[in-house]
Amino acid sequence: MTWLVTGGAGYIGAHVVQAFRDARIGVVVLDDLSSGHEEFVPDGVPFVRSSILHTDVVARTLDEHNCIGVVHVAGFKYAGVSVERPLHTYTQNVTGTVSVLEAMQRAGVEAIVFSSSAATYGTPHVDLVTEATPTHPESPYGESKLIGEWLLADQGRASELRHTSLRYFNVVGSGAMELRDTSPHNLFPLVLEALAQGRTPRINGIDYPTPDGTCVRDYVHVADLADAHVSAAKALAQGRELLPVYNLGSGDGVSVRQIMDTMAAVTKIPFEPTVAARRPGDPARIVASGEAAARDLDWRMSYSLEQMVATAWEARQAAQA
Repeated sequence: MTWLVTGGAGYIGAHVVQAFRDARIGVVVLDDLSSGHEEFVPDGVPFVRSSILHTDVVARTLDEHNCIGVVHVAGFKYAGVSVERPLHTYTQNVTGTVSVLEAMQRAGVEAIVFSSSAATYGTPHVDLVTEATPTHPESPYGESKLIGEWLLADQGRASELRHTSLRYFNVVGSGAMELRDTSPHNLFPLVLEALAQGRTPRINGIDYPTPDGTCVRDYVHVADLADAHVSAAKALAQGRELLPVYNLGSGDGVSVRQIMDTMAAVTKIPFEPTVAARRPGDPARIVASGEAAARDLDWRMSYSLEQMVATAWEARQAAQA
């Protein structure tokens, strides 16, 4: 029983691969290394360097490794940059997903877990986002992820495809010292890099209608997230009925100020963040319920904020050793 993980050399994808191996499920990785790292792929895991846009390669990989399903993590994941590069974003995320589905159809593979995003919701005007919250993406990235969900649903109606999509918010931490978030846009690596270089991290806006005036967001440890992908894959392989979409959320969230305070405590680098103006379009609070995923996928958050920061810091330090 082998699964193909597209984007399996990236930060999230590599943790998904690790979770599959921990569950003793066979896995093969396909990644073009545009943002991933070949060294993230464990020894003994077959690795195919290719873009998901190369349908023939994807189909051949599925055939050669007798794959029964796909965890589709590959994609262009930078929401802000997607506004400047919409055509690139749609090519990677929409055309790329079409290519994966076409390859699956050719190879007779009928199960897929799709890495979606909370960006599909845009700026929801509710205290707690659920799967029933209307979608209103506000970037080409968010739009492309929503279209990906539509593609799965349409192909499911037209064929025997079994599928589910996992929407998540801010993914942080590390599940292994050799795996870390190298994104130039995410909060955790930005703050930790600033501290490591002796610079002072920055908070954008301290006058939001939240308990401490800073934005409140959902943060999920990457290892918990990876486990959800494995649970979903197992359920699909067993023929269990799943919802088309699940949120992976904390239910309460944490503020940017709380993160900064925790960063200082864990790293033992005392600092007072500089304060800048709000960034346009930043909502005060976005927090999601994970109740449906807990019910159907037996999913739980097992890492505290301190552990999220500590594992991210340890992985960052290990990379520089």
